[in-house]
Amino acid sequence: MPTMEPLISETPWHRLVTDEDDWRSEDPQVLAYLLEQLLLIRRFEERILELFKAGCVHGPAHASIGQEGGAVGAMSTLTDTDKVNATHRAHHQFLAKFLNHAAPSDYDPREDDWPEAMQEVVHRSMAEIMGLSPGYCGGRGGSMHMRWDEAGVLGTNAIVGGNPPQAVGYALAEKLKRSGNLTVTFFGDGAMQNGAAYESLNMAALYDLPIIFFVENNLYGVSTHVSETTRETRLSARGQGLAVPSVEVDGMDVMAVRKAMQWARGQIETKGPALVESLTYRYFHQHGPMKGSAFGYRDKDEEEAWHARDPVTAMPKRMIEAGVMDEAGVAALEERARIAVEGAAQALTETEPGSNLLRVVPALWPDTKEIDIGIRGDLSELDGVRRMEPEDVDPDAAREMTYIESIAAAQFHAMERDESVIVLGEDVHRLKGGTVGATKGIGEAYPERLIGTPIAENGFCGMGLGAAVNGLRPIVEIMYADFCLVAADQLFNQAAKVRHMFGGDHDAPLILRARVAAGGGYGSQHSMDPSGVFALWPGWRIIAPTTPFDYAGLFNSAVRCNDPVAIIECQALYQGTGLVPEDLDYCIPFGKARIVRPGSACTVVTCANMVPVSVAAAEAAGVDAEVIDLRTLDPLGMDWETIGASVKRTNRLLIVEQTARGPSLGARIAQEAQERLFDWLDHEILRVSGSQAAPVVSKVLETAALAQEGDVIAGLLAVTEAAPLPDAAE
Repeated sequence: MPTMEPLISETPWHRLVTDEDDWRSEDPQVLAYLLEQLLLIRRFEERILELFKAGCVHGPAHASIGQEGGAVGAMSTLTDTDKVNATHRAHHQFLAKFLNHAAPSDYDPREDDWPEAMQEVVHRSMAEIMGLSPGYCGGRGGSMHMRWDEAGVLGTNAIVGGNPPQAVGYALAEKLKRSGNLTVTFFGDGAMQNGAAYESLNMAALYDLPIIFFVENNLYGVSTHVSETTRETRLSARGQGLAVPSVEVDGMDVMAVRKAMQWARGQIETKGPALVESLTYRYFHQHGPMKGSAFGYRDKDEEEAWHARDPVTAMPKRMIEAGVMDEAGVAALEERARIAVEGAAQALTETEPGSNLLRVVPALWPDTKEIDIGIRGDLSELDGVRRMEPEDVDPDAAREMTYIESIAAAQFHAMERDESVIVLGEDVHRLKGGTVGATKGIGEAYPERLIGTPIAENGFCGMGLGAAVNGLRPIVEIMYADFCLVAADQLFNQAAKVRHMFGGDHDAPLILRARVAAGGGYGSQHSMDPSGVFALWPGWRIIAPTTPFDYAGLFNSAVRCNDPVAIIECQALYQGTGLVPEDLDYCIPFGKARIVRPGSACTVVTCANMVPVSVAAAEAAGVDAEVIDLRTLDPLGMDWETIGASVKRTNRLLIVEQTARGPSLGARIAQEAQERLFDWLDHEILRVSGSQAAPVVSKVLETAALAQEGDVIAGLLAVTEAAPLPDAAE
């Protein structure tokens, strides 16, 4: 008969409980400051809800009332240079971190006047929540997206589970920079059930990163109780399975959370990361001023039981009992908090003329003309770089190189030139250069900066973004471009929007390399071109190199660029050869297309592997087509000057792509060309693309699904009116 032997985990897992000695042994000045923060945050939140009811807060107001104790206790253990991020319910966390940053050294609220810098924190935080220009993000972030780099807050996040992967990236950057700084990511019981949280915990443990995962278990995700989402409601148990030391603590107790964070920090000093589960409660509904019982998903007895543990009443009582402060001192802090919050509200609002209604001071609204400013940068970081085109290459100072060799050489050169460049992705550190040889030589020269990841695209793309936000220049390899959709949150909700939604001034120098394997028999889930999808989000710059020379030059621009850049690599080009300068330190500017075949009969706009196909088709069809290699594909960066000049000569336009018609970029190009060039067109714009279907494994069906040279020939004949375009390609 088999026997069952219990398995014992060596990973610490505790419940932390404090006693009176913890309160009595703490520095009274520290306690007074923590109480002031607690009271200020509560009064701030109450005022926000009043402004919400008055119509002065646009959108949701996710109050943290009830959860302030955990934030105050946690932030009290961090330094200015420690990094944090948080969720949509983060007023308490960013206020505590901001106030700590603004507070003068040795500040003692029992004796010192209220500092002007701390009043500015209250004012600017309230302004941001109200969507006003004095806010930290110019009003773009509002209640859910707050950022102030100087205070170590690198972003709050409205996507549940969206922030932990980025925090792992912050921690990775801090580790590689050997800064000694800690990262804390705050998220809730809802996010703990999200795959992003698991991926983040796993990667943080795998790489021994200095990060604390702070889980605010307030029991409800909107209206669903945690017991309805998981059988194991002790969320700190998650750490056991991933070897992450974990502690459960009463999140209503400021001192207990402070001690738990100190314990977690000690764990990280030995070997990171750590997890803190803060048992807490939000007193109101998901957003707004009504209680959960008003919606029927909580009963009043439960609410009253948690109200009896309110840190705003419990902490003053503990301090009075401990002799740290008397009732008059507590009342003075209460009054100071009220005055500070009311002062901020009065500076941002006024009574509407002719009524007693409250409104935002009109002059404080952001300028609507600036809405599109800051989607991406101005590329000034590329000023002064050495630029080259193929005709500038000296054959005696160049060598023949395959496309895949140029990828490896360009990445190696970037890491050699700039120690902030890292490479990460699946299998990039194995097989002597990854699965296709793109990281050849890097593992031997820079092993610490070549990071093999788990199969967790959303997690490691988020980690890359976080590292980019925190000072590195990550290159993220996506093994097959279709897998970008697995990472859609981090690529499109996060990276594509991160600069603009936080005010337009923050860099995000992230490179994403995506391999398109169409034609190789990899089937429907490994063969698509994602260019059209990336083009939907203007925060992304998109490049598609065709030759080894172009790859190195465009990559060099990308690795210097302060915006996210997607590099679309067609596997069909990998073994193609071309001359590349021995001196790799040259750039091809974004937004500069190249005429690879001059002509007068029509203009063909294409890119990547369809460039040589289009040239061959023109020769085979006997059509004097001008073929333009776009190189830059994003709509805001496309070279319309070159395209327009060509169409004004030829008066006809054919757009050629290989991929399936639905998600392709061609329709976007055609629409914009129609708007820009209508007066010069003597024929409707035609598109050659693949079929409606994604490619499949069968060789003949895959060939039918992708545009071939014959389809381009048919398109050329149709646009020049030599023959109609077949129905299948219309």
